[in-house]
Amino acid sequence: MIRKYRYGTPFDTEALTEKIETAEGTFPYGEISQNDGFIFTYIMDEDDIVYGLGESNRGINKRGYCYISNCTDDAIHTEGKRSLYGAHNFIVVSGKTTFGLFFDYPSKLTFDIGYTRMDTLQVSCENADLDIYVIEGENAYDIVKQFRRVIGRSYIPPKFAFGFGQSRWGYTTKEDFRAVAKGYRENHIPIDMIYMDIDYMQDFKDFTVNEKNFPDFPEFVKEMKDQELRLIPIIDAGVKVEKGYEVYEEGVKNNFFCKREDGSDFVAAVWPGDTHFPDMLNPEARKWFGDKYRFLIEQGIEGFWNDMNEPAIFYSSEGLAEAKEFAGEFAKDTEGKIHPWAMQAKMKNIVNSPEDYKRFYHNVNGKKIRHDKVHNLFGYNMTRAAGEAFERIDPEKRFLMFSRSSYIGMHRYGGIWMGDNKSWWSHILLNLKMLPSLNMCGFMYTGADLGGFGDDTTRDLLLRFLALGVFTPLMRDHAAEGTREQECYQFENIEDFRSVINARYRLVPYLYSEYMKAALNDDMYFKPLGFVYPDDKMAIRVEDQLMLGNEIMIAPVYEQNARGRYVYLPEEMKFIKFMPDGSISEEVLEKGVHYVDVALNEVPLFIRSGKCIPVAEAAECVKDIDTENMQLIGYEGSSYTLYEDDGIHKDYDKKENYRVLTK
Repeated sequence: MIRKYRYGTPFDTEALTEKIETAEGTFPYGEISQNDGFIFTYIMDEDDIVYGLGESNRGINKRGYCYISNCTDDAIHTEGKRSLYGAHNFIVVSGKTTFGLFFDYPSKLTFDIGYTRMDTLQVSCENADLDIYVIEGENAYDIVKQFRRVIGRSYIPPKFAFGFGQSRWGYTTKEDFRAVAKGYRENHIPIDMIYMDIDYMQDFKDFTVNEKNFPDFPEFVKEMKDQELRLIPIIDAGVKVEKGYEVYEEGVKNNFFCKREDGSDFVAAVWPGDTHFPDMLNPEARKWFGDKYRFLIEQGIEGFWNDMNEPAIFYSSEGLAEAKEFAGEFAKDTEGKIHPWAMQAKMKNIVNSPEDYKRFYHNVNGKKIRHDKVHNLFGYNMTRAAGEAFERIDPEKRFLMFSRSSYIGMHRYGGIWMGDNKSWWSHILLNLKMLPSLNMCGFMYTGADLGGFGDDTTRDLLLRFLALGVFTPLMRDHAAEGTREQECYQFENIEDFRSVINARYRLVPYLYSEYMKAALNDDMYFKPLGFVYPDDKMAIRVEDQLMLGNEIMIAPVYEQNARGRYVYLPEEMKFIKFMPDGSISEEVLEKGVHYVDVALNEVPLFIRSGKCIPVAEAAECVKDIDTENMQLIGYEGSSYTLYEDDGIHKDYDKKENYRVLTK
């Protein structure tokens, strides 16, 4: 059961697809205060677990820390960070009393979940203008499925998007991309996508291609496609201020950019220098921006990734002027009144300054709305612009689309990647723990930058990261400019990388099938163990193992120099390893705790008792996977219902998409 409670005059975020009438009576859980902004307070039982919050820090159980929904471009994902790129305001309190809450509020929202006081959950925001949806059900899993039904179907990508992709900030010329294609194809490491970061553009301008480096771009797209490789370009949020640049000229002429209070176009510096932000909350501007994707689609492009859409701001004109003025005062200070640290802080805080988010406005149905009041909706609506445009450009075809910033509702238009992580062992675990939380909020097509985006990876770290990436719908190796090259063929014993990625392609029929069944039934692809084994107290507390689909459990190795790991099995399971020689080892393990050996070139998984999964032969691209001649691994006498379609079109509901395989 879902009820809506309205406070003040909320902004319509369009997060939900179902209309729910406002309930009468008092709020059923905790206490609500509107004396100073808005505060919801609930006293938790000692054993209560709090699930949710999508892309956020720390564990699957969010209890014990403070999280702030405030879409933030911050590449240092340490435990102390309270805000990341997404704002996903859904939680489930599971325990003595179990209920779910969605706080539909598009600005900064704080979740103090046992941080100030260990027994107290407190959710607060500046303005008491929000809708709160209360969801009651049999258990946490039931509540999640109810929530998923009212926020709409999760984005469904094309099947090629379940292949492996290679990316790097710094691929600039055709030769750079050809070298990547050659490195993978000559070493027979499967791959389906090569990503294009900002260097493919002309002067970092959206919807342009560098004419010197790509003089015949459609022909180059075809050259890659002939090798079963799709180029996936990036699109940034800011439009370069430059006379003669068509996108800029059109946006200015039609008032499609965000405005200052005085009505002039707001100026913020990002990669191209001075830019304007398209007003993604204005339906006309959103349609205009979305239609610009046609420029690349008509040249053969079938997928995109949206970036810098928190939106990220290096500095604004006003912020830069203030910093320069302060620097001038610092330079004249002969008495040491201004500490050097103050100067350092002033320059550091010029980036993504909260003051800048108060300096520009959106036009929403003719009304000016200050950006900071709706900040968390920008990335959502940028990706919505693209998703809606794809429906106009080619309504029968699926396009690959994922974004950095998001709010609940964006899950209908694209996936997300987990932002600018690091080549740290801790980030494998952080990636793992985010996955079910994101699924709870509708974001299913997701994954992290394998090997880490920032810092220098190591061979063992990349192999362990890839072994988790085998199971994430988005499987991409991505690295920052200036870091160690981390394409799989850059390391010794390339065959180890081949065997790990081969395991992904062998599992694609199963992974795609489970993704599609979850998406079509508003279910989860990744689940915490406690959702499947709600009466098992130990399973409920396990956070470094996940259930995937309805048949398997994953337990990746995430520690440096580890030769294996301990796992907890809530029931008897078959321990499966994809071995480097192409064989598959199987061992039945009883319920309980086990230490399992897992070499760097092996991919482990566990099959539940009485279940089986299909496994194909290795292929070098998704298109070449043979789904007619697969083996079933797992328990004898079991069966598996395979979902399979053409991976391109949207006729999801045909009966012939399902077939039963029996072992």
